Amino acid sequence: MNNQKPYIAIIPARGGSKRLPGKNLLMLAGKPLIGWTIEAAIASGVFDRVVVSTDSWEIAVTAAQFGAEVPFMRPEELALDTTPSIDVLIHAAHELIAGKEPQWSHLACLQPTSPLRTAENIREAAQLLELKQADAVVSVCRTEHSPLWSNTLPENLSLEGFIPESIQKTPSQQLPAYYRLNGALYFCRIPRMIEEKTLFLKTGAFAYVMNRKDSIDIDDQVDFDLAGIYLGQRESQG
Repeated sequence: MNNQKPYIAIIPARGGSKRLPGKNLLMLAGKPLIGWTIEAAIASGVFDRVVVSTDSWEIAVTAAQFGAEVPFMRPEELALDTTPSIDVLIHAAHELIAGKEPQWSHLACLQPTSPLRTAENIREAAQLLELKQADAVVSVCRTEHSPLWSNTLPENLSLEGFIPESIQKTPSQQLPAYYRLNGALYFCRIPRMIEEKTLFLKTGAFAYVMNRKDSIDIDDQVDFDLAGIYLGQRESQG
């Protein structure tokens, strides 16, 4: 009996990081940052394989200890600060498919900088993918503040015309809800990802809405500390 699942997870985790050096291996609420994403991916039961793409042998060893596969090492030219994530994912897809007929319909990009993303989030996103017969599902969360209350500032810092009068007179609860990408989950049909070189397809893509608390994307020490507080609370409750 063939129990192969149609999805594969790729966790991109390079060794370098300017704002938070070595962040993928930093201890967060009792385990390395990357461990949270690997455990959630495996626990979701959604994926045929959970693969880490890295240029670091230290990350590769840690990933394997948490149950992920590291079947190849990422080349140095794809581990730069300026390397687009899509190039890393296409490289991983080519390495895993290796000229054969793809065994999976969709690839999921799970960035380790979103440690509060849960196995349940992954399962729900996969269910949405199937419900919509979608080519892509991308996670979003509601914006912290309405962008209608935002604007650019001139050099003299004048607030003249900063907020349109019609917006000023509208109660905040009556303003439309806005959503932003949160970076936690990207499902994408593999042939379209390779052909269009993007995870954010113009057609056939749907939003999976996550709450803001689980949408922390670690970029600096403040994000890291906040994620540690929330994960510690979750662990103590769980």
